[in-house]
Parts: sequence; C-alpha cells; structure tokens
Amino acid sequence: MKIAMLGTRGVPASYSGFETCVEELGSRLVQRGHEVTVYCRTHHVTYAEPTYKGMRLVKLPTIANKYLDTIVHSFLSSLHALTQGYDIALYFIAGNSLVTWIPRLAGQVTVLNVDGLDWKRQKWPALARRYLRFAERMARVLPTAIVTDSQVVQRYYRQVYKAESTYIAYGANVPRRPPGDVLARYGLQPGGYVLFVGRLVPENCAHHLVEAFDGLRTDAKCVIVGDAPYAEAYIADLKAKAGPNVIFTGYLFGEGYHELGSNACIFVETSEVGGTHPALVEAMAFGNCVVVNGTEENRETIGDAGFAYDGAGGAEALRPLLQRLLDNPALVAEYRRRAAERAAALYDWEAVTDRYEALFRTLCKRRAHQIADCGQS
Repeated sequence: MKIAMLGTRGVPASYSGFETCVEELGSRLVQRGHEVTVYCRTHHVTYAEPTYKGMRLVKLPTIANKYLDTIVHSFLSSLHALTQGYDIALYFIAGNSLVTWIPRLAGQVTVLNVDGLDWKRQKWPALARRYLRFAERMARVLPTAIVTDSQVVQRYYRQVYKAESTYIAYGANVPRRPPGDVLARYGLQPGGYVLFVGRLVPENCAHHLVEAFDGLRTDAKCVIVGDAPYAEAYIADLKAKAGPNVIFTGYLFGEGYHELGSNACIFVETSEVGGTHPALVEAMAFGNCVVVNGTEENRETIGDAGFAYDGAGGAEALRPLLQRLLDNPALVAEYRRRAAERAAALYDWEAVTDRYEALFRTLCKRRAHQIADCGQS
C-alpha cells in the first residue's frame, strides 16, 4: 500500500507523542513492504535528507502561528496528497478533520486519529474551542474512518455523536539505558528522582508536581522534561515557583530521554486532558512507578499498575501520595514491576502496527468493492 501520514510536525520525532507515533508506525510499515510518505513542516523539521528510516519526507511550509500552524500545513499537505495516488491518508488530531475530505476526491481512503478532546485544553480561547468542537463533530463524516487510542474517547464519540471508531492503543517499546552523561550533567543518582515529561502548557498541569515538591521530606530531585511554544508566561511561573530540588531540562529526545526514563524512581503524569499519553505508557515500559492525575483516560492506561490522585486537589492531593511512595521503597518496587508488565502486555508497537495495517487493508478492500459495484450499476 501507498500510505501518507499528515497533520503532525513530521519526523525525526522531536516534539510530541504524535510525531513519535508517526516514526514508530511509519518505519514498521516500511519494513513490511509499504511505501510511506510523511508530511513535515519546514520550520520545525531541520533534517536535510529526503528519506528517514525508509519513509519519504515531503517538507511544506505553513504559517508559524499558534492557531494556524497545524491546519494550514494540513491543508497544503492534503492538496499535495491529492495527486500522489496514495491508498491511505492517515491524519492525526481531530482539528484536521475539515481537510480529510480532500484526498477522498482522488479516491483515497482517509483515516483520522482524533486523539483526546482537544477543545478542553486551557490554551485555546473561546473561538478556537468552538472550531475544535465543530471539527470534532465533522470527524464522524469527513474522513473514511476514525481511530481512537483510548477506550474512554471511543465511548465519548459513540455516545455524543453516534460515531463508531477503531480503538488502537499507543505503543511503548523503549530501550533501557544505564546511567550515563545525562544523569551526570544534572547531578542525578539512579532511582533518586521523580520525573515529569510533557509539553509545559497549563492543561498538562506540571505545576501540580512543582508545587507538590515544595514541602516534601526527601532528598530526591524532581526532573521536568519538556518545553512548549507560545507558553512563555506559564513556564516562567513554573520556574519561579520551583524549589532548589527541581530541575528543568527543556526538550530531550532519543538517548537522553531514554536514559532519564530508565533510571527514574517515580513518573508523574499530571495532565488533566487528552487520551492515552505517550509519555505515560513509555514510563510504564521503562519500569517506573507511575502516578497520574485521576482522569478516566489516565486510569484506563494504568489499570491496577499505578496510583492516581484527585486532580481537582492539585498539589495538595499529590503531595501526600508522593510522600507515601518516597517513604516506602518496597511499594515503589512492586508497582515498578506491575507497570512494566502492563506495558509489555498492552502497549507494543508491533501489535499497534498489526492493527493499523489490518484496518487499512479492510478499508481498501471496501473501497475496491464500492468501485466495482459502481462499475456494474
């Protein structure tokens, strides 16, 4: 099959979970004999080669603006895809639903991974939220099919829009790294720090962890990995509130990220919105003891292999749970084991690729039958 992936910043992955999904899924589809094209944003992807891990890269411009960046690039990518003869155009993010009809004009099958409920994010003003709600509604009619990576979100689309989706989880095959240069750079000891990984935007609630760390009876460090465009005020406030044991690394990918994930004691997922959070399932695969903001989606991800706090209580709810874990190494060790076992059983990129590939084949066969029926009528 000829498969295009649209709607993300592109690869090599250097921003969020969707870019990692494109890299992991796309490279495996190439290994299985498919032709894969990834659409990249020129202001974000600086990788100079025309291919990456066997995937063809198409680099197109956009408007580098918080509100227009994604949809403008997805629109231009869709126009380009129209002439490329793809069998499948796989889009990411519900906000891109309004351009998923364009490749269908050329007979291409379009699939949209809707992610979580993006309109709930605090970063969006009222007009942007109304657009995202509209795009969410249109996701049931404009693409050929939709994918959800959370069963909670799958139920939401079924109950609110009477729309059926295919549930395909996120993968988490991560290499474990011994302590090395990254731990040394930040003065960290293996098992001696609590880790957060994510975009530093208000709805990801990193402030819960930063504020909770103030007042803990511990020598452990708190490591905050991530950054975000258009969130300078929030990040400055985070750093102003941080105590001396809180370390901000900025973005880290590849081996540096793997080293930090492999040697953490506890991983905290504080986000209050979204579907399945990639950093959370990867933390489980690293064998971290995981603590989550107790949203339905986060509780679905961890099952009985982690701990949840009441997000409405913020730092005041998180602090006593962290203190309990830091005071009880045996409990942490037990939940490190549980998390690793759950990740291995449920979040595997090969299994994820199997499910996407099966969905693509089913949709292509259905399209072929529809064309044949039209020819006979």
